[in-house]
Amino acid sequence: MVDAKARNMKCLTFFLMLPESVKSKSSKSSKKGNASGSSKLPPVCYEIITLRSKKKKKMAADIFPTKKPVSTTTVQQYQQQNLNNNNTIQNCNWQGLYSTIRERNSVMFNNELMADVHFVVGQTGRTQRLPGHRYVLAVGSSVFHAMFYGELAENKDEIHIPDVEPAAFLAMLKYIYCDEIDLSADTVLATLYAAKKYIVPHLARACVNFLETSLSAKNACVLLSQSCLFEEPELTQRCWEVIDAQAELALRSEGFCDIDAQTLESILQRETLNAKEIVVFEAALSWAEAECQRQELSSSTDNKRKVLGKAMYLIRIPTMALDDFANGAAQSGMLTLNETNDIFLWYTAAKKPELQFVSQPRKGLTPQRCHRFQSCAYRSNQWRYRGRCDSIQFAVDKRVFIAGFGLYGSSCGSAEYSAKIELKRQGVLLGQNLSKYFSDGSSNTFPVWFEYPVQIEPDTFYTASVVLDGNELSYFGQEGMTEVQCGKVTFQFQCSSDSTNGTGVQGGQIPELIFYA
Repeated sequence: MVDAKARNMKCLTFFLMLPESVKSKSSKSSKKGNASGSSKLPPVCYEIITLRSKKKKKMAADIFPTKKPVSTTTVQQYQQQNLNNNNTIQNCNWQGLYSTIRERNSVMFNNELMADVHFVVGQTGRTQRLPGHRYVLAVGSSVFHAMFYGELAENKDEIHIPDVEPAAFLAMLKYIYCDEIDLSADTVLATLYAAKKYIVPHLARACVNFLETSLSAKNACVLLSQSCLFEEPELTQRCWEVIDAQAELALRSEGFCDIDAQTLESILQRETLNAKEIVVFEAALSWAEAECQRQELSSSTDNKRKVLGKAMYLIRIPTMALDDFANGAAQSGMLTLNETNDIFLWYTAAKKPELQFVSQPRKGLTPQRCHRFQSCAYRSNQWRYRGRCDSIQFAVDKRVFIAGFGLYGSSCGSAEYSAKIELKRQGVLLGQNLSKYFSDGSSNTFPVWFEYPVQIEPDTFYTASVVLDGNELSYFGQEGMTEVQCGKVTFQFQCSSDSTNGTGVQGGQIPELIFYA
């Protein structure tokens, strides 16, 4: 009898946390096992409370954290946390160790303690068996609520989920139990799928924010394909902005070869694609080779043409420079003899043949110019260069892509300049180019372009620099502005410590920033 009482006292705290349905069953069994009878437990009062935590943790409503290093042991880490949780349960009053219900629920995350359901997650041969608690899951997801407490609920002790990756399922459970968001580049897409499947909207939004933050030319094509699958129009639009502005980088990325055929066609027919057509052609060939491997076909030109199908005619081959066509597309083996002959005639003949290929060049993107001076001037002893650096710092309130700078030229007749332009963020070089431009002696600005447009994030200062070599006397800007509104983008300017030739906010060189938005 003493052992029975001790056991009842030890389990009392756990009993108070159980759902009523479980309590009723437990109460009946207790009556059967205790012939002498015992006093009834007092009724349990449930109260909705506002949770506050003394420690600052990553909550669903917080701004999404900086991306963590990629880890290949996510599942193992969660399993270790499971062990740690169990190790903290050393007595029956473990609940008293935590001040909030959120912290106490966190102890239950990936923990066998009081688990009343198990999930077998992942594809056959790579599954993980994970514990769960019906009540907590039902509170966090309407799908789980219907699964466990709905009219068609099935009382299964083990549920198989083959279409979700274990690491992604655990990331979702961590959000449901702990109200913490833990994402990585490796798991974010799979976690988004899980959040969509089980209707956990705040986690899904956090996944989209993570993807938008980490979006670049290297992954824009893959994320475009995924955003269409997940029906995320905002993410889709952001992907298109990156692909349009940094088209050549996106098309040459490894991720481009992993997209599906439908996404390939949507990119190839894009009117605002800012790329040379020979780059588009070469990217399509790379995709076709990868598709042949996926379909276990040899990478012959016939098979490449076959897997491309009608997408081949979305490449605007007649708009290529003649040299690009003659040395590239015409000798690739991807065109029939008739197609090659007709395109050569289209280039040279007065009466052009009809082509299946689109013959109108893409419109591309129209560059915008932010002019930071209200006037310009020249004097007999200014502006001189001699290898010194002209530099200015700027920040924007919206994401843009800097394509180049507009620069002043000679104030005493026409002259040619050699310009080395650079763009840095906190000392890190993001883009540079060495090129020449011709100044006609007027006060106009002359564009100098980066090899590829550089993505600029909002609310961070960047440093634009140029070192000029040429005619020493040139025009220079005056009446500079610290803030310039250009379309929907606001630019802010401040002086740079890198400037050794006198350029600053009020006057000097680099009068224009050329950008896409």
